Amino acid sequence: MATPANPNTLYLSVDQVAERLGVSTDSIWRWKRAGAFPLAVKVGPGCTRWRLSDIEAYESNLQACFTFDASHLLAA
Repeated sequence: MATPANPNTLYLSVDQVAERLGVSTDSIWRWKRAGAFPLAVKVGPGCTRWRLSDIEAYESNLQACFTFDASHLLAA
């Protein structure tokens, strides 16, 4: 559910959020529908945005999806 916009907050478009996270806009909309993403803000008719602060908080909770085995670098 969207919440009212605060004029003192920075907002990002779906394109900006997708670019920031390195995913497609379709992924952003899919995550939003699934409830697995920060709440969107309706700033006008047909105009959805996300608070930068909410996206930053979301990013800080993401886990890396790769591992790196450096043991072979130590065996010299």
